[in-house]
Amino acid sequence: MSDFLHRIRYFLTHRFNLQEDKAEEQDIISSIRKNIDFRGANLWALIFAIFIASIGLNVNSTAVIIGAMLISPIMGPVMAIGLGVGINDLEMVKKGGKNLLVATVISIITSTIYFSITPLHDAQSELLARTSPSIWDVFIALFGGMAGMVAASRKEKNNVIPGVAIATALMPPLCTAGFGLAMGNWYFFLGAIYLYFINSVFIAIATFLMTRYLKMRKKAFDDPGAEKRVTRYVVIIVLVTLLPSIYMAYRIVNKSIFENNARTFVEQAFNFKNTQVVSKSFTYTAKQQKIDLLLIGAVLKKPVTDSLRHLMKKYRLQNVQLNIRQGLNAKQELDLSQIKASILEDVYSTKLTTDTVKVPQRKINLDSSVLTEIKALYPAVLSFGVSKIAVLRPDTTLVDTQKVALVRFAKPLNKPDVVKLQTWLQKRYQSPQLKLISQ
Repeated sequence: MSDFLHRIRYFLTHRFNLQEDKAEEQDIISSIRKNIDFRGANLWALIFAIFIASIGLNVNSTAVIIGAMLISPIMGPVMAIGLGVGINDLEMVKKGGKNLLVATVISIITSTIYFSITPLHDAQSELLARTSPSIWDVFIALFGGMAGMVAASRKEKNNVIPGVAIATALMPPLCTAGFGLAMGNWYFFLGAIYLYFINSVFIAIATFLMTRYLKMRKKAFDDPGAEKRVTRYVVIIVLVTLLPSIYMAYRIVNKSIFENNARTFVEQAFNFKNTQVVSKSFTYTAKQQKIDLLLIGAVLKKPVTDSLRHLMKKYRLQNVQLNIRQGLNAKQELDLSQIKASILEDVYSTKLTTDTVKVPQRKINLDSSVLTEIKALYPAVLSFGVSKIAVLRPDTTLVDTQKVALVRFAKPLNKPDVVKLQTWLQKRYQSPQLKLISQ
């Protein structure tokens, strides 16, 4: 038995040993120290990266955002702070903190300038994702920072550092904070700054932990109590950063569980022959959880709706408010899918009258915003429109609907660009079946 345990211990020690190809400590410190300062080339690289990341967030392009993160040199002072705490080099900590503050202020100013002059002011999904940090962002920053320190401590450098820059994502929150300032939206600004703070703190903490795991030599403090004070400050900063993110994660998990239970309840409980759910929405707040449903077809009687509300306990929705809107009666012989298609057509399609076209103002605003974005990507665009059309088939009396986008250009697009634009429009309108007609 002891021989078996010895073999396991040897296997684990051999496989997970970080001392074998570890660089000299002075080389590790020098490689991190040289990336602390933000001046000259480093500062210009940061500004260019901020502009690129801001454009990526503005047009909702993940690839552009990733490219900006690869260019950004902002990881340097963050890792320097963690390393400085780990080896008791307070000068490095102060220098890293000072340069991180300079980089942060310049980044926010740069992104604010961009979002103040850009004609695209919609908050895209990539931007919204940086406004609600949670405990998972803590884990990403922690493990990413550990990976970064492991890579920085090797004799032969590899491609881990760029991956860490992408995973921990320091750039997008700064750009989102700039968007919040430019738009006067303090919720966006504070959420993004908090996410940036989380990433910075836990990358530094991870660097500190790996520094101690690698047993790098500490400098001796002249004041015996200084090390204890530094440790105390680190613990306080960690707690201040960690506790709000745990609460946000708790809210996110609860909201996800609620929406999943509500969706399952609607799909399984509202399965009637002559009544159909046309639309459903779920509301989750700290004070209220609510399910709103719109039904068409045969009206559900009060005993039925009461039994549905009683059934909600089975789906762990006992404290959830259920609002059912109905009353749109349909003849039993009429196919309900045809009714639904007709409603969708009335809601989304252009309604023609004898002398004018009536289009909902919200749709006009959306289409105008999309046209502006297309103009930025394809300057040769002449006109753009999106509508739902009724599609008839000779083998059935049912009516289908199809969302179609019509775009005219000064000169025809090549096929790859048409495919790319159609894919982009499908994501922009959240309609995977959207078809593009390019002229």
